[in-house]
Amino acid sequence: MLLSDFVKDRRNSAKLTQPELAEKAGVGLRFIRDMEQGKETLRLDKVNQVLQLFGHELGPVRLSRNTITDEKG
Repeated sequence: MLLSDFVKDRRNSAKLTQPELAEKAGVGLRFIRDMEQGKETLRLDKVNQVLQLFGHELGPVRLSRNTITDEKG
């Protein structure tokens, strides 16, 4: 699931508006809007502030393609 979809789904489940979520998380409304619209460049500390309200935090996820650590030689 995309981060934008996750946050929007959780916010809606909690019956929060974007301004309410921003206030509870201690971030700006613009940040919430950018996050829910899938902006690719977001501050990780602020992302985690929002996710903590839902009992989550951002972490590394294994990719299905080859990475530098998968190469031999």
